[in-house]
Amino acid sequence: MSAGGNSCSSNSTQNPKAEKAAYPVRTAGCPILAAPFAARVGSFRPRIRMRSTVSVLLFLCLATFSFAQQPSTKNLATPTAHDLAQRVDHHYNHLHSLKAGFNESYEGLGMSRNESGTLLLLKPGRMRWDYASPAGKLFLLDGKFAWFYSKGDPQVQRIAAKQLDDLRSPLRFLLGHTLLEKEIDHLTLASAPNGAYKLAGQPRGQEKRIHSMTLTVAADGTILAIEIEETDGAITRFTFTAEQPNVPIPANTFRFIVPAGVPVVDAMPPI
Repeated sequence: MSAGGNSCSSNSTQNPKAEKAAYPVRTAGCPILAAPFAARVGSFRPRIRMRSTVSVLLFLCLATFSFAQQPSTKNLATPTAHDLAQRVDHHYNHLHSLKAGFNESYEGLGMSRNESGTLLLLKPGRMRWDYASPAGKLFLLDGKFAWFYSKGDPQVQRIAAKQLDDLRSPLRFLLGHTLLEKEIDHLTLASAPNGAYKLAGQPRGQEKRIHSMTLTVAADGTILAIEIEETDGAITRFTFTAEQPNVPIPANTFRFIVPAGVPVVDAMPPI
C-alpha cells in the first residue's frame, strides 16, 4: 500500500538529540507484524534485517471503520473482487478519522502473542496504536516519522515514514486516497462467515517479506479483520471492534513526547 499522507510536524516537548544507530536497535519483548526493526508487530527483537506490521498498513497501516457492528448485507449482490475493492475505496475515502478497539495475535518462530488496545486514525497520514495489553506500548505515525516505544525501554526508536516497513503500515492506505487494487496485486475473493468476504492478494512491493495479506470485508466495504502471512510462515492477525467513524481527534494526539532522559535513536531503513 502507499505510504502515509502529508507530513505532519511532531514537535516533542522533550527531544534529546537523536543518535544514528549503526544497526537496527531492538529490545526483547517490545501492531500489521512488527516495526521495521522489530521482529513482530509491537515486539522488538534482534535481527539483522529490519522487519516485523503494507506498505502492510500499506498496506498495512491500518483498521476498520465499522468493526463493532457488521453492516447488513441485504440488497447487496454478490460482488466480484473488483466490486468489493471499489466498495472498500468508497467507504474509506469518505472518512476523515476513526477510533476502534483492536486485538492482535501473532504466531511464528516458535512463539505466540496476543495483544490489544485502541487504534486512532486521522487523515492525512496519522496513526496511533495505544496498547492496553501490554500497557505502555505505543506505535505512532505523525505523518513524518514513525515512533516506537514501550514503557521502560532504554530508548525511543524513530524512522522516517517514507522508509517505514512495518506490519501496521498496511493500514496506511486508509489514511489517504484509497485505491486498493493499486496496493494489492492478484486480488481474489472468497466467502466468509456472516455474509462477509475475504479479499486476498500480495501487497505491492512487499514480495520479499510478505507472502499474502487477507482482508475480511463486510459487503459494504468495511474492513473487519486483517491477516498477514510473512514469507517465513509467521502470521499476524488484527481484528477490530467498537468502531467510531469521523470522531473528533485533536491533532496533538499524534505528537510523540519523548520521555525525560530517554534518548532517541534513528533506526536504519529496511534492507
